[in-house]
Parts: sequence; C-alpha cells; structure tokens
Amino acid sequence: MIVPSSGTQTLAAALADETGTPLATPTFERFADGEQLAAVPEFAGEEATVVASTVADGDWIELLQLQDAVREAGASAVTTVIPYLGYARQDQSFKPGQPVSARAMARAVSTGTDRVILVNPHEESVEEFFSVPVEIVDAAGALAAPLPKLRDPLFLAPDAGAIGIAETLRDASGSGATDYFEKRRDREDGSVEITPSDAPVADRDVVVVDDIIATGSTMSKSIAVLQERGADRVVAACVHPVLAGSAVTKLRAAGVERIIGTDTVERACSEASVAPMIAARL
Repeated sequence: MIVPSSGTQTLAAALADETGTPLATPTFERFADGEQLAAVPEFAGEEATVVASTVADGDWIELLQLQDAVREAGASAVTTVIPYLGYARQDQSFKPGQPVSARAMARAVSTGTDRVILVNPHEESVEEFFSVPVEIVDAAGALAAPLPKLRDPLFLAPDAGAIGIAETLRDASGSGATDYFEKRRDREDGSVEITPSDAPVADRDVVVVDDIIATGSTMSKSIAVLQERGADRVVAACVHPVLAGSAVTKLRAAGVERIIGTDTVERACSEASVAPMIAARL
C-alpha cells in the first residue's frame, strides 16, 4: 500500500494511480501537549511505501511514526520515498560544534525502512548517510511539460552546482543554451554575492532553474541582473518549490513571469508531477 504523510497526499495519490497500488488513509492527531500521532488504522498487505516530504520539523515525526505504524500493522517490507529531503543542505559541519544534520536525519530514517528513494537531494552525497540502499530520482526533466513556448531560450542556473538541472531541463524541452551565475555565500552572515555570467540574455526568454527555491532571495538577485541586461520573459523553475515566507512576492517583484515547480512540495505552482519517475523505481 501507498501510505502518505499529511503533506504529500496529492503526490501519493498520483503514485498510487501510476502503480495500481492501494492507497492507505492515515490519521493525524496533535495532542494538547504538542505531541503528534500519525497512524494507519486501515492497512493490509506485506509491503508498504511511505511517502513523506520533510519540509518542516514535524514532517520528520510523521515520517518516523508512519514507518513504525506500518511495521506494527504487519508490513514486512517498507520503502520510504522522501520527495523533498529537508536538512540536505546541512551535509557537513560548517563550524566547530555543529552537527551534520543530514546524517542525523538519515540515521533515524534508516532504522524503520528497508530502502529509500530520494528526489533530487540538494547534495547527492547524503545517500552515504543512510544505512539502507538509496535510489536517487532526477525529476528536473518533468519541468519541461509546463513551460510556455520559449524564444531563443537560455536555461540559467544560479550557480555551478545547479548546472546539471539546467541541462536536464534544456534537453527535455528540446532546445536552448545553458549557463550559470557564480555565487559565493558568506558562512558567517549568510549573505550571497552574485556574479553575472557572460551569456547574452538581451531579447531572449530565460528560464532560471534550481533544485530548491526556499526564500527566493538568491534567485531574485539573479533575476534582477537579467532584467538589467535586457532579458525578455523570465520563468523560474525548480524541482522543490519550498517558497517560504514572501518568496513568491520576491520573485514576482524581481520580474518573474511565472513560477513552475513539481509536487515534491505541494504548492500552487506544482504543475509537474514526479510520480511517474518514482513509480518506475517501485
């Protein structure tokens, strides 16, 4: 059975349709003292696929509880699908005394599952933190279908680390060039310095592509540079539309015509589904 967390109900339903697998109906409670309880009162079968994106800290609690709940209900095989892996950017200790948070989370998840499927984790090296087999799905190509018709498109990554996502989306869309900005982040105060690429953008449609849009601050700075250099239409595309706080407003104010994301994080802009890619791994 497919077992969704409270934040992945649409994606889990799509995954159930893709695989022809029954969909469980968990219940979610919060007690007066703040504790959570995620349960699967209706569950049948020996195999369970728990689907949970971990955007907020409470999502991790749901994930661990659902893993344990399906074991209690009789599942002998558990696959955990984490479409958006929170804490993946904390993949190392940046200062003395800091934890490797991604490792801590991976160790906890590994205790309750037989294997894990991740979608475009921010750092693929996080798979080494799990003690069970891990498969990584690249869903960047799914962003091609919702793209508008583009004129002389440039697929532009905010930094060198995201160039692979830009190239995958360009290939899936059929044509265009790719490039990236240089980005330097100050580890002390978190400030980001954006250095423009040399790619010509005047009178071109530009798709700014990243794996995650969180606060939108870095991407907004990139888009402001594009506007100064005469770009025509600018579309923001990402696999994981976290879009925290005023991210959407920042992007639109910077000149973005449209924001496109997948359903790894369920938002209004989640126009592409990663369900077919995940289904192929189940």
